[in-house]
Amino acid sequence: MKFIVHTDGGARGNPGPAAIGVVIEEVHSSPFMVHGKAEVVIEFGKTIGEATNNFAEYTAVIEALKWLKNYPGASAPYASIQCFLDSTLVVNQLNGTFKVKNARLRELLTEIRVAESELGGEIAYHFVPREENTRADFLVNKALDENS
Repeated sequence: MKFIVHTDGGARGNPGPAAIGVVIEEVHSSPFMVHGKAEVVIEFGKTIGEATNNFAEYTAVIEALKWLKNYPGASAPYASIQCFLDSTLVVNQLNGTFKVKNARLRELLTEIRVAESELGGEIAYHFVPREENTRADFLVNKALDENS
């Protein structure tokens, strides 16, 4: 199974009230389709209390991977999970390009690595501009607005 995941996290105040947004699409393909067709299987946003933007970004990835781990009718390893985030810092940290200096974020990175090993398959992290991550961003702001 192949998935496209868009995640976002945000905090108003940094640190401040924080929320995450997750959009997960399953890619359906056949021998006759070059790229496949993506269908949204779930999208959600929720508040996570007081946090920083980076903490929220990491938490969004964790929540997406947890959801995939429990996806009905699927079993690991997945063929491909392509994750798209609009934080260059977090993408570079997840890809090992930048070190994670903050102790709490290192704990979250460890949690992500455990989830990756449980899911198996190819998991990749990509930067996208905010304009290409609008649905996940909308879910973050909706959750924050509803809980303010």
